[in-house]
Order: sequence, then structure tokens, then C-alpha cells
Amino acid sequence: MKKISAIALSLALAGVSGAAFASGAEPFTVQHLVKLNKMHSQALSPDGSKLVYGLKEINDDGSSESNLFLLDLTNPNAAPLQLTSAKGTEHDVVFAADGKSILFLAGRDGTSQLYRLPLTGGEAVKVSNFPLDINGIKLSPDGNKLAMTLRVFPECDTLECSKDKFDAEAKRKSTGREYSQLMVRHWDTWHDHARNHLFVADINGNTLGAPVTVTKGLDTEVPPKPFSGMEEVAFTADSQYLVYSAKAPSKDQAWTTNYDLWKVSVKGGEAENLTAKNTAWDAQPAFSSDGAYMAYLAMKRPGFEADRYAIMLRDLKTGQEKEVAPLWDRSPSSIQFGDDNRTLYVTAQDVGQVSIFEVNTQFGDVRSIYNDGSNSLVGVTGDKLVFTHRSLVEPGDVFTIGKDGDRLTRLTEVNKDKLAKIKFGEFQQFSFKGWNNETVHGYWIKPANYKEGKKYPVAYLVHGGPQGSFGNSFSHRWNAQLWAGAGYGVVMVDFHGSTGYGQAFTDSISQDWGGKPLEDLQKGLAAVGSQQKWLDVNNACALGGSYGGYMMNWIQGNWNDGFKCLVNHAGLFDMRSMYHVTEELWFPEYEFGGTYQKNRDLYEKFNPVNYVENWKTPMLVIHGEKDFRVPYDQGLAAFSYMQRNDIPSELLIFPEENHWILNPDNLQQWYAKVLGWMDRWTAK
Repeated sequence: MKKISAIALSLALAGVSGAAFASGAEPFTVQHLVKLNKMHSQALSPDGSKLVYGLKEINDDGSSESNLFLLDLTNPNAAPLQLTSAKGTEHDVVFAADGKSILFLAGRDGTSQLYRLPLTGGEAVKVSNFPLDINGIKLSPDGNKLAMTLRVFPECDTLECSKDKFDAEAKRKSTGREYSQLMVRHWDTWHDHARNHLFVADINGNTLGAPVTVTKGLDTEVPPKPFSGMEEVAFTADSQYLVYSAKAPSKDQAWTTNYDLWKVSVKGGEAENLTAKNTAWDAQPAFSSDGAYMAYLAMKRPGFEADRYAIMLRDLKTGQEKEVAPLWDRSPSSIQFGDDNRTLYVTAQDVGQVSIFEVNTQFGDVRSIYNDGSNSLVGVTGDKLVFTHRSLVEPGDVFTIGKDGDRLTRLTEVNKDKLAKIKFGEFQQFSFKGWNNETVHGYWIKPANYKEGKKYPVAYLVHGGPQGSFGNSFSHRWNAQLWAGAGYGVVMVDFHGSTGYGQAFTDSISQDWGGKPLEDLQKGLAAVGSQQKWLDVNNACALGGSYGGYMMNWIQGNWNDGFKCLVNHAGLFDMRSMYHVTEELWFPEYEFGGTYQKNRDLYEKFNPVNYVENWKTPMLVIHGEKDFRVPYDQGLAAFSYMQRNDIPSELLIFPEENHWILNPDNLQQWYAKVLGWMDRWTAK
């Protein structure tokens, strides 16, 4: 069990001063949250001597500006140097091969184009002038070619053709959308018949050659939507080919997870399927700099988006392939080759953290380098790693650490002054015996103004996914510290089905949505109440989004005496209708063992609508109208039932939001409504 009760370690890593917990500091609120500065677009120079990062700085009045900053890593006392000052946001930063300039994307003239900025001084020079936005870039190892992703119509031969079609569509007077196959919409967007395609152009200083489409005519997305980026695209070591992850054009897009790795010449032509034998998900190709190996991530079960990613290694000379560290029961989220071309550095969820590991590709040895908080690799250089770090008390900064896990060093403090005015709650990881007497982990957080001897109401947060985790990280949406700031004791349980505890633990929720997780939640609340007497578990409200919202509906019918109130954000109410309106059919088909028609009994066994006669707990329902993952009729149905049956209930609908709440003003309304609802039903 990972104890952080004093949180001295986390505070030291986060750079939070003692003032953050002094009497003059304020409990954390959503107004603090939406004004925190945000780092993005970190890039390490080829020789490891420089770091460039983007920083969105939020002013007290809510206005913001985003610029790029340069940090000299050879000078421990160096202050960040601001590189840009133009309006808008620079992103997708990459260093030129010689390390003397950077390339980035910015929308300074109405469209997102490529710019080059010398680090010796001067203004950024616009390198591209395409009629369409460039959405992502990757530089070849020799620095002479640039891979780009642009959204185009597959039937068009030129960018101008796609631009004309976009313009014509915008001017069309009729509004009907026509389709002949799924997927017709995804996440929050109706399909407009355009696709993300890959292009390659020669680049020489400020000159960009004519772009060549290497996915010409394909009815497929590169990179895949809606969340993938250029980590799904890689140049081969000789810079002559691109390898990318994509589905083959087909009519089964909505019910297959068969993403393959495709190899294509930078000059275009027919692509070769490198992973045709695997009908599950292949992702994130990476090449050793000596050209000897390709590593990538591969799932093994078709249709299962939460399967364990195996690390695969292909010898590019012999064609032989093997799984690296097959007995390591974690699922990597990123991979990078080290300087020796034989070592991989990976990140993976691990018992409530996102940790950094070193993996020996020859013997499969796995060694933990850093396992506190949520971490993401920026780059590997010499004898150290550069990474971003977040935790329950740290919004995000850049650190370095030695490859042996020593010499942890902070590089940035982008929220130092703001954090000094904030009081966070003390937190600790705990464990208990859940379903089948198996160990389950969770976190508790004390109220920011905690006083010894006083009992506090509980905010019981239930994560979504369901293959997800509420761990030691910092969220700009569901931020557990906001309930601590409002005077609640916070409890989060990583029930059976959660990620980071081994694949068998994750698998256990499939075809058992209302079984093991509910038992873990019941036992977890009882256990933490016994362990932490300051938690008043009989004065609790439960909250969840997505699967967590499903669980609120499930609790209504199957644990209706456990809570004073419930908050259901984007929760599934009727699995029968849900199956027929969600966009990614592979998800319910795997989770419930097939289509609704083929496995009706299981869908109905764990269908919240079948237990509404037991509903009685006051519930707040929240939904976004642009939520296509869990369409908003699911929230309306739950609210309608409660209204018609005199169960205390309220509804909050956001017309412009999707499965998440992203607008800062809407987020403030969300928290005001949620905390007001909880205050109404709990006694403080």
C-alpha cells in the first residue's frame, strides 16, 4: 500500500511551498482550477541540451495567452526564455535536426500552418501556405522531410479540391446529411465525409516542397479519431518510409478494433500491411535509430479496446518478431527507444499511478524508474529522462530523472505563485478486501480545512471507462480536490475492472457490469469508514460520469439505502436503446458478449431501467447534447422517470458540450450545481 499521509514527498516533487497549506491559503475551488496555467507541446532538442514548451497562462479576469518558452538544460539556474508573443497558440513543436531552430503549427492567418523559428533570435517565418489546416506534424530522422496530417476528401486529388468542397458544403442551403454505412458520427461530430490523411513534403530551411499524399484515396483516418495524434505515425530510420496505425477501409468501422500498422513510401504508392495477422489493435510504431528494430504496441483480443497492450519487437533484418516482457502484467501507454537502441522506456498505469519503466528488449527485464503520480515521457537523453509530472496536488510540470531513478530534478514551476495561494487536502492511498476477498485500492482525501475530531460528509467518486482509474493525478474536469475544498471527505475506489492492477483485474468487469464493481464499492465505503473515523460514510453522496453515471443508475436500483444523494453525469440508463444509438458498437458488443440481439439476457440482467421500481434516492442528472458516446436521451429518460414518480431530481443540460465539460464557464456552473445539490442533501 502506497502511503502519502504526510504528503511531504508529493509536495516536494510538486514544488508546492508550505504556504499552500498555511492558514492564509484558500481551499481549492473551481475558480482556482480554471485559472491555472497549462503546459503543452513539450519538445527536447536532439542533443538534450534544450527544452521548448508551450504555456497557456490564464489571467485573473479569465483572459489568456499562449506562448512558447525555451529552457537551457545545461544551466541549472537558467530562467525560461519566452520565444513567441503572437496571438493564438503554437503547438506540435519539433526541433530541426541541427537543434538550432524549431518548427511548430499556429493559426496566425486564419488557418493552421507551419512556422520555423531560429533559436538565435528573430521572428518566426511562415513555411507553409496551404488552403487547409495542418493538424499535426512529424520530422524525419534526417531532418529533410515532414509528415503532416490534413483533413481532406478522399476522392480529391488536390488540396484545392478539398477546400472547394468544404466551401461548397458551408454554402449549401439544404441541411440534410446522407450516409450509406456506419460510422455516421463519432464522439461529438457528425461525419462530413472528409478524412484525416497523411502527406509528406521535403523541407529545407524555410522552404517546404509540394505535399505528396501517402494515403491517397483511402476511406480511413490517419491518425485515428478522436484522440490519437502523431504518436501513431513514425518514419523509418532511413527516412524513406512512413509507418502508421489505421483501420483498413471497410463497412465494419463501428464494430471492429482492427487497427493495423501500414508501411508506405514517402513518395506515395500502395501501403503494406505489417500486422495483417493480428486482428486486434496495433499502435504506436517506434524505430531504433540504427534501423535494426521496430517496436510497437499490440492488443490480442479483437473488439476489446481495454485489452492489455503487449510490447512487440520486430527485427527488421530477419523479419522475426517477439513479444517483449510477456509476463509483465501492465499495459504500456507509450514507448520510446533509448540511445543504445536496445532499451525501451515506457509509461504504464500501475497501482494508481502512471509510472515510468525501463524494458530490456533482449531479456524482457522490466525495471521501475519512477512511480509516483501521473507521468508522461518527453524524451530520453544521455543518462536521464525528461518527463511531465502530475499528482493530486500538482497540475503539471517538467522534471528530469536519472535512468537509475536518481537525481530527480524539477525544471519548471508554471503555477508556483498560484499554488502558493491554494490549500489542498491531505491524501492517502488505501486498500481493502473486495470481491472474492481480492485486494482493491483507492484514495481518500481530507477536507482542506480538516479539523481533528470532526466528522465530514463523503463525496464518493466513481470513475468511468469502466476500464479506467481515479488515481494520483490532476484533472481539469473531475478534480477530486475540489470536493475537499468544499468541505467533503473524498473517497475514490478502483473497483474490479479498473486499469493498472493487471489485466485479469481489468477483464473481470466485462459481462459483469453490475456485479463485482458494486460489491467493491459497497465494501470499499465500509472499509474506509472503518479505517478513517473522520469520514461519515452514513452521510454520503455518490457521483460518477459515463460508466460512473451508469453506476449511479445501478445504485438507485440495487443499493438504494447507501447515499443521501446521487449525481449522474452522462450515465447509461437503458442498455437496450443505448446499444442502438452509441457510435462505437465494438464497446458494448465486447462488454456484453455480442450484439443486443444475440445476448439480450445479459444486457437486460445489468440494465438499470429494469430496476427502477427500487429508485428513491435524490439524483441530479447532467448531460451534454453533443455526447454521441452516451446520447443525452439516456439522461432525459432517467430524469423523466424520477419526475413522473416523485423522486427528488434535477436536470442540467449543456447544449454545446460532449461527453465531457470543456468550457470553463460551463465547468464553473457544473461544480456550482453539483456542490449545491450535495450541500442540500448532506449535513455538514
